Amino acid sequence: MGSRHRICGREEIVMPYASDSDSGSVDLQLGNLEDIKKQPSSLELTDSDISEIPGLPRESLTDTSRHLTHQGPLGEVVVEQLIQSIQKFFNGELKSELEKLTALRSLSSLSQTLPSDETTESFIHSHIADIVHLLSTLVEEEPLQSLFSPVLQEVFITITDFSCQDVYLLFGSEDRADLFSLVTKSVIALPSIKTLIHPQEIMPGGSCNSEYLYRRTFQAFVEMLQSLVIKDRHLENLDIIFKVNKISGENGHQMHMQSNGIFLLLPNQLPVQFQRLGHLVALMALLCGDPLKEVAEEAAEGMHYLLHITLRLKCITYDKKNRQRLKRAVKKCRELLELYNVKQFYSCPFRIAQVFEVFLNSNELYQFVMATLDGLKNLKHPHTQRSAGDLLKALVKNAQSRFEKVPEIMGVICALLSTSSQPNVRQQIANIVSLLMSRPKYTDTVIDHLLCHPVPYDRHLAELWRTLEVELPKTTWILWRLLRKLQKCHDSDSQDKMAYVAVAVTDALYEVFVGNRLRAATFRLFPQLLMTLLVQVHHAIGLTMSDVAIPSGLYPEQEVSSEVTPLCFAIQATKTLLLRTFCWQEFNIMEKNKGWTLLEGKDCHLQGVSLLANALLERNHLLAHKVMYLLVPFLNRGNDKHKLTSAGFFVELLQSPVARRFPSIYCVARLKDWLLLENNPFKILALRGLCYLTRQEEMREDIKSLLPCILDLLCESDEKIVLLAIQILLQFVRTMDFTTLTAMMKTLFSLFGDVRPDVHRFSMTLFGASIKSVKYADKKGVESQVLDSLVPLLLYSQDENDAIATESRQVLTICARFLKWKLPQAVYCKDPWFINPSDVATICKFFGKKCKGKVNILAQTLMFSKNAKLPIRRAAVLFVGLLSRYVDHSELGTKGTDWIEDDLKKLLHDPEPSLRIIASQALFRIQKAGAELHSRQTLEKYPLREDCASLNYLSGLGRAEEALNSDYF
Repeated sequence: MGSRHRICGREEIVMPYASDSDSGSVDLQLGNLEDIKKQPSSLELTDSDISEIPGLPRESLTDTSRHLTHQGPLGEVVVEQLIQSIQKFFNGELKSELEKLTALRSLSSLSQTLPSDETTESFIHSHIADIVHLLSTLVEEEPLQSLFSPVLQEVFITITDFSCQDVYLLFGSEDRADLFSLVTKSVIALPSIKTLIHPQEIMPGGSCNSEYLYRRTFQAFVEMLQSLVIKDRHLENLDIIFKVNKISGENGHQMHMQSNGIFLLLPNQLPVQFQRLGHLVALMALLCGDPLKEVAEEAAEGMHYLLHITLRLKCITYDKKNRQRLKRAVKKCRELLELYNVKQFYSCPFRIAQVFEVFLNSNELYQFVMATLDGLKNLKHPHTQRSAGDLLKALVKNAQSRFEKVPEIMGVICALLSTSSQPNVRQQIANIVSLLMSRPKYTDTVIDHLLCHPVPYDRHLAELWRTLEVELPKTTWILWRLLRKLQKCHDSDSQDKMAYVAVAVTDALYEVFVGNRLRAATFRLFPQLLMTLLVQVHHAIGLTMSDVAIPSGLYPEQEVSSEVTPLCFAIQATKTLLLRTFCWQEFNIMEKNKGWTLLEGKDCHLQGVSLLANALLERNHLLAHKVMYLLVPFLNRGNDKHKLTSAGFFVELLQSPVARRFPSIYCVARLKDWLLLENNPFKILALRGLCYLTRQEEMREDIKSLLPCILDLLCESDEKIVLLAIQILLQFVRTMDFTTLTAMMKTLFSLFGDVRPDVHRFSMTLFGASIKSVKYADKKGVESQVLDSLVPLLLYSQDENDAIATESRQVLTICARFLKWKLPQAVYCKDPWFINPSDVATICKFFGKKCKGKVNILAQTLMFSKNAKLPIRRAAVLFVGLLSRYVDHSELGTKGTDWIEDDLKKLLHDPEPSLRIIASQALFRIQKAGAELHSRQTLEKYPLREDCASLNYLSGLGRAEEALNSDYF
């Protein structure tokens, strides 16, 4: 190549040499700026302003072109011969080095006739594809790391010649781009000159100077690049060089070659605009952090010249609005460079980002970030990985407000995270994500990208969530934004499926809690976190991943495991939250009482919520009170499940004395609204809350106004509602007015014998309390109700449920006191009546003396002979038979005994033997009473006639009764 200097128009290519060892020898001469028309009003910065920056060239940029003698034009005959020979080269196979060189030099010679010869122009433009194919073949056939074949050098020269004639063989189509990539890689693959100390070992008898060959090859390559730049002042078509120059860091020499190649892209004349300026800055900055000294120093020199060019470009292109900003940037740059020399300055990624981010626009910043991420992916050396990470962090810190393509950046980061197996790289990525996430402008964007991954998260993404490094003031903001995404999923019931983001956020919260890096924010947001997760548990009950609206393509090749459910994520996040906030005792209470199982149940979820609320109230008053204050507004938001879970927690916290501070509108009024809902769970919660508030004297008056509403609930079919209503009424029974009291007693009397044991028992309890509460003046008004309750209470004292039997005896005692009766001791005997019939006879005798209208008592008792419980039926039949002897004949005369006998005869067919026997005995006594009634009526009708048959019959009944009394069974 030696003397073959190319001239492109009037502009000459100036070639600086560079070897592996002379890292500081690059002397790139910048073209002049005389052709650039400066607008005097655009900016008040001049060359003198920029030249004051330490380290930048102080000489003005003048034209240093050297004018060489142009070769004369070729004749038509010569052109025709060249075309014919080139066509042969297209069709044939070039085997020898001589043939290859001849073909290349023929192409170069033909290119020189392009400006004036139409034949040449037509031929070349119609055979561009053939020329590119020929050059690609020649480059591919060259052995790697070859310095001793001139073919590669001649290829570069040929491409340069064509570029000078505006025929570009390296861009414009896919095959040309492939050629560009191929020739660039061939240069980067050249060996270090240091490895060729003994060229004879490689080429025996070789007389060639290896360093000379090295310089010739590299010079030809750089001339080729500069010829492209001169004709393409925007550098729009040089993007391929950035794609080819993937920095891997595995070979220090190759990185040195790359730094030289990128550095020498800077043209002799200043480009109007760098389309890939941000990319170029990033690549040079990464090379500045290379552990190989020569590479770092070479890159620092190139970076310094790049800064100089960037400043001049911005002086031209900045508008009036940014005039002052650029002035401040230049001043800042001057101050920084005064403190450090060039090598010190560019060895610090933070200082590089601090200077260049001021001059780069948003698109260039995006290029900077993407190129740095690409470098981080391919860098292998830990030092350069840290350098790339530091560069990104510095850029985010300094220029974060001007990023416009954060979604694209996050897409690359997520892809890099899933493919990188290097801990250093993943840690750097985590740092960058933390910085971006901590900027309020980008928090949601970053979180959204991280959530768009399959759950459970893989180990790399889980590690990212766990290792977030955020400044303390920003931790609450990040956790709050994550929490709000989950809360928004609970605002509506309209969705057929659960939103995927709800599951993803829940898993993300779990990972954040495990990592414990946002500890302060976790404590600060504990009430919101706890309640939102409990609501999510409620929503997730019974769901599988098929019930989740999973974005298409999220699980392309794998099915979700059946063990993975939305509920498991919510439960594990809730557990981890308790553990990370030191709620260990609350956690233990939940485990011991199967609280987690209750939370997961469809019908017992609220029981689990209540258990946790009580545990928190018992063990951690401070956190419980924080949750209580949160729940005041929290209850007004969200869908039914959100409100129900919140209400369940809120109601339990009303036990706290702090609830006294709440105005009635926040507690009693809210509970009243829930009572009026056609929703049993809300009614139950309202009644529980009222039960707790009755303990607070200042709340009782407001609750008393709700008594009519509560009385209506005694007729509800839901047992919990009835029991809670009774519990509240017990607190107010002494203060009730007479009308309310009597109405309540009637309702309670109807609940005697209810199939729900607790309802039966507590209705009697409240009935007894009601009797005690009757004022002296009102006793006559309730006496009949008390008398009507005696037989049921007496019979239920024989109930198989000991609690009901005991309560019946106690209430029966209250009734006796009200009536001023003293019951026989036999009433309190706990043994079944059929064991001691004499005790029953005593009780019947007592009631026979005290009560009037014994026929009505018999009728009332007979109703219990149909009771579902055997002990009650047996006691009723026994009571009927023994009480019949105390019935006045005048009372029986009205109705007779047939209706009693009919009921008893039916019982003779009962499957229970004991009941059949007792029924037969009762029937006998009723029949006797009927016979006596008939005899008495006959005697009264015929007073002088003795009915011997009747007397004999009665005598027989008397003897039979004596036998029954002496031996009952």
